[in-house]
Amino acid sequence: MSAATTRSRTPDRLCAEAVDLARVAAEEAAAPGVVGEHVGVVSEGDRVVTHFFECKELGYRGWRWAATVARASRAKLVTLDEVVLLPGPDAVLAPEWVPWSERLRPGDMGPGDLLPTDAEDLRLEPGFTGEDAPPPNSPVSHEMADLVEAEDAEVTEGPPARFATAPSRGSIPAVAEELGMRRARVLSRYGLHTAADRWEEAYGSKTPMAQAAPASCVSCGFLTPIGGSLGQAFGVCANEFAPADGRVVSLTYGCGGHSEAAVMPKPPRPAPPVIDETRVDPFPLRPSADSGSVPATTDEESAELGHS
Repeated sequence: MSAATTRSRTPDRLCAEAVDLARVAAEEAAAPGVVGEHVGVVSEGDRVVTHFFECKELGYRGWRWAATVARASRAKLVTLDEVVLLPGPDAVLAPEWVPWSERLRPGDMGPGDLLPTDAEDLRLEPGFTGEDAPPPNSPVSHEMADLVEAEDAEVTEGPPARFATAPSRGSIPAVAEELGMRRARVLSRYGLHTAADRWEEAYGSKTPMAQAAPASCVSCGFLTPIGGSLGQAFGVCANEFAPADGRVVSLTYGCGGHSEAAVMPKPPRPAPPVIDETRVDPFPLRPSADSGSVPATTDEESAELGHS
């Protein structure tokens, strides 16, 4: 054990008494009026002491201004070492930094944003690779490599599918591209399961909407089937008035917009009018004098007002 570690941690008397020197230094480093009361002193070593002052600046609750002073051996003059703002035991600190890939949430992407995928992403697995095609993890394809040698083009890391190079006609990659199989990576079994769990949680049988639905989507005429293995359990809703319009829904999901839940009856047609053309009903052009609610009168003033 070294001698430095065996020395006393008792604060040096002269350094501990230099509170005014430490306060002046802290006030010079801080904004006016944010250095508060003296809250403590700590010995950092032989003739090295740190004075702590309360920080009154907004947004720094629990932080302290730390002014470290020291003096040389056998000297009585105390000098300033440094002034910093440090968090106290009850300080409000920022949360621990989390990588962006773990902070990303669905819906965070906007127009123009790019979302790179990890080369070892468990949701993906290598797609089709022909014998004359480079592996999916190759940075360039053979065609791009030829362009690099001929034109000295810049090459960036990435799968071959990122480069707009057409494969030779008749080659295995060309046939694979015509069949829709020329993808560097495809969904793995893990990626399929995670997607199915996510869709089942959002639009599945356990949601409140499905619990109150009169029937499930498997019998709805608005359900559009999808291909692949996911088509056995999911489809796409095509009802513009349904809450899941345009989304992948479980076949066990349901809502009040089911096509067969309630068929709207046809409105009753009114009976055609009956016209009797065999008789004539006379209608007088002028009403009789005793047909109104006001009795007939011969008063000229009343006649002028229209009472007749």
